[in-house]
Amino acid sequence: MKHFVVIVAGGAGSRMGKDLPKQFLPLHNKPIIIHTIQRFLAFDPDIRVIAALPKSHLKMWEALSEMHKISKEIAVTFGGERRFDTVKNALEALPDDALVAIHDAVRPIVSIKTIAKSFAAAEKTGSGVPYILPDSSIRFEEEDGSLTPLNREKVHIIQTPQTFDAARLKAAYQLSYQEIFTDDATVWESAGNQLTFFEGNVENIKITFPIDLKIAEYLLSHE
Repeated sequence: MKHFVVIVAGGAGSRMGKDLPKQFLPLHNKPIIIHTIQRFLAFDPDIRVIAALPKSHLKMWEALSEMHKISKEIAVTFGGERRFDTVKNALEALPDDALVAIHDAVRPIVSIKTIAKSFAAAEKTGSGVPYILPDSSIRFEEEDGSLTPLNREKVHIIQTPQTFDAARLKAAYQLSYQEIFTDDATVWESAGNQLTFFEGNVENIKITFPIDLKIAEYLLSHE
């Protein structure tokens, strides 16, 4: 099946404390989003890339993509009010007979192995979702404010890319929005589909705060 990836870059990234959306911030002299796209092109040079962008930054994107000479034409869709809406908009550009990875633009250090595992799982079962295990103690906040310890070996931190059969994911996104829809896996599961999980790579961090950008700089320098 054809491979597609939706690079979710519709947010403002206000927690970075910058005027520029975080997906466009420089990382080793290239915008974060360019690093991310190049990871998927390294996995499959023929992959179809869809960038879900803020409409207000289209001209910036066009200038950056020209400056950094991306070798493949990138389709562009625009972000919605929520991540759910942004992904739903992007899925409209896909054929049904495909596998589609949904990936955060600000996860530029996803490994090729993780991408490959995600597509392989989706090819076999319809879905492929990476996770890592926490390395710190975990507690759950109860309604009374008390913190109950949890067995961290039973807690899984979910990453992207989350890869799916495109037709079934498009059908799942016809559901009405719910607050639990924090990622594509919850949308898929809410439509009655089963999820396939696999262990991802710990370097696949999501750049959310300024310290994350420094960590990403270090990780890229030591690959």
